[in-house]
Amino acid sequence: MNDEQSRALYDRALSVMPGGVNSAVRAAIEPYPFFVRKGEGGHVVDADGNRYVDWVMGLGPLLLGHDLPEPVTAAIQRATSEGPMYGTPTEVEVDLAEFVARHVESVEKIRFVNSGTEATVSAVRLARGHTGRNKIVVMQGGYHGAQESTLVEGDLESRSPSSAGIPQSFAEHTIPVPFNDEAAIREAFDEHGDDIAGVLVEPILANYGIVHPIDGYHEFLREITAEHGSLLIFDEVITGFRVGGLGCAQREFGVTPDLTTFGKIVGGGFPVGAIGGRAEIVEGFAPAGDVFQAGTFSGHPVTMAAGLETLKFAAENDVYDHVNGLGERLRAGLTDILADQAPSYTVVGTDSMFKVIFTREGPGSGELEGQCSAGCTQNPDCPRYEYCPKNAADVKQAETERWRRVFWGQMKAQGIFLSQNQFESQFVSYGHTEEDVEETLEAYKETL
Repeated sequence: MNDEQSRALYDRALSVMPGGVNSAVRAAIEPYPFFVRKGEGGHVVDADGNRYVDWVMGLGPLLLGHDLPEPVTAAIQRATSEGPMYGTPTEVEVDLAEFVARHVESVEKIRFVNSGTEATVSAVRLARGHTGRNKIVVMQGGYHGAQESTLVEGDLESRSPSSAGIPQSFAEHTIPVPFNDEAAIREAFDEHGDDIAGVLVEPILANYGIVHPIDGYHEFLREITAEHGSLLIFDEVITGFRVGGLGCAQREFGVTPDLTTFGKIVGGGFPVGAIGGRAEIVEGFAPAGDVFQAGTFSGHPVTMAAGLETLKFAAENDVYDHVNGLGERLRAGLTDILADQAPSYTVVGTDSMFKVIFTREGPGSGELEGQCSAGCTQNPDCPRYEYCPKNAADVKQAETERWRRVFWGQMKAQGIFLSQNQFESQFVSYGHTEEDVEETLEAYKETL
């Protein structure tokens, strides 16, 4: 493939942007990222005219693909033509808030912001303001945006910022524990229960390889937070309106959190974030309450229109049947390929999310009878159960460098655009086709 234009653009970008990018993960592609010129359905075309099947989908927001249906496009164009923004409320904000509250059981009220990061920042502040406590429990490897309260690494006994520029004092109020580890949660509450404002968790560890909860884990989190007067906060920035359809992952798992953060799909591909939950808690935001939160672009009319029409289109058409069906076919096909060519590797994902984790150990090829047929679900009866990743550390121990330095480039050479590292999720959209799935499975078969 010719990449002269991408190389030239990256050379220019290095002169004016740190690392040549505006988000760090984009530079994970070596020696440089390709620059996209346009999207078409389930594909992207780069600056050199190369065409790829796109399983990144903007890192999750593009549920409908790159070609938006006419009602969505019309709503975006109408909102844009009427003026970019106003600094005062608009009707479409109310419409989208009502739609989310109607479909997501835990949401009685909602505050729209501008990004997933802003949503989680605000949710943490709200939890602290509501409870009068300081500490937040997070999952090791869980990602909650570029914010000081969650860019923390370590464990209950020793923790520190995971980024330069964050004071050590911030880390003292954040307690990272392994995902799926009930004992670690109990220990944290035994030691700090009176000062834990909330537990912040992705329903599925979706930014670190796609790790499912073990059976009963979220129910346990619901019980222990209620017992100690802490809040259970689900970060559904990635899973929201993708896993579990319009009811989100919390409906899939049957657990109702106190607060939920949203992003990505709820804005229809435009910058967005949101915090929803019980009215008595969300009313803590100013001006109703004393937890300050504000933003010039919050509830932006173009974003609100895009999000509302995207969700309405999904509700009125076969969007979830389509994307979940293709996701099932992808994961089932990958499971068959790995059984033959790389039995130690693990297929993960659910609904319209998928990934292959290059796990180093697993049952032999003759010991796979009864395994999860289309992605790991943490089934204790599966022969892979003792080997499949249970937390971020398990994913990190996989062959992450082989995935990035060898596998990713070989897939790109076959016209398949996968997420930029072993950890980021991959997504199916309404713009993808059965042909895209078959082409991708053939590429996996060839590359593995």
